[in-house]
Amino acid sequence: MLALHVLASGSSGNAAVIENTATGAGVLIDCGICKRDFLNRCDEACFNPGRIQAMFVTHEHSDHVKGLGVVLRGLAKAGNVPPVFAAGACTANSSALAKAAEAFDVRELTTEPDAVEAAGMRIIPFATSHDAAASFGFRIEDAADGDAVGYLTDSGIVTAQAHAALRDVRILALESNHDPKMLAAGPYPYVIKQRIASNSGHLSNDQAAAELGTLVAESRAAGQRLPQTVVAMHVSQNNNDYSLARRTLETALGDAGCNAETLCGYQARLTTAR
Repeated sequence: MLALHVLASGSSGNAAVIENTATGAGVLIDCGICKRDFLNRCDEACFNPGRIQAMFVTHEHSDHVKGLGVVLRGLAKAGNVPPVFAAGACTANSSALAKAAEAFDVRELTTEPDAVEAAGMRIIPFATSHDAAASFGFRIEDAADGDAVGYLTDSGIVTAQAHAALRDVRILALESNHDPKMLAAGPYPYVIKQRIASNSGHLSNDQAAAELGTLVAESRAAGQRLPQTVVAMHVSQNNNDYSLARRTLETALGDAGCNAETLCGYQARLTTAR
């Protein structure tokens, strides 16, 4: 089965490991944190970073890639050089990704034609809606037993491709970035507030809750799995509250008749979903 280790989630830095618990191998999604925090939280999760077999980049914004180079160099010194999958447009628009491509194996990430296979998992990218050169979420499936994790963050809406990919998963990492009232009354300039709330910005608590209710209803109707654990991701420290994001998703689950566990991904501490 799979485990999700959210090493960091938020506007100051993002990184998550999906672990194949049968083998101890895994893949890394984004690396926007320093090497010290990356290594410390891997250690806390009892995950050996030397077992990372591939890295995936959701998009090129600095909070998702700024730690990539130093972490890759650290892994290389320990004898592990995993390939990095990133959209070419993201690499072209990010100095961190461009530098990594000069020294490491950076491969093109697209939604066509096949899933990437690594660490005994199938990693299936899907398009998201964000103000980046390109942006992706991921469906990760255990090749042996079909266990599945859905991972969606940094998207102003849930695209049709994303919605389809997030059904029938056991663990769901779903962006719940802001509370609309807190955003409207908050300290950000108006143009930033507009960006966050736009279709190419970030999902609000209410949008995440609505998507969650629809996913549960459709999965139940189709005889598919319902999520057992839902993790609120990219929770804003200025325009949201961890407890509010969690309660909003819990309410949506309760209304849908689903008793999944609800967690938050935090900016400065580990969250693990198994």
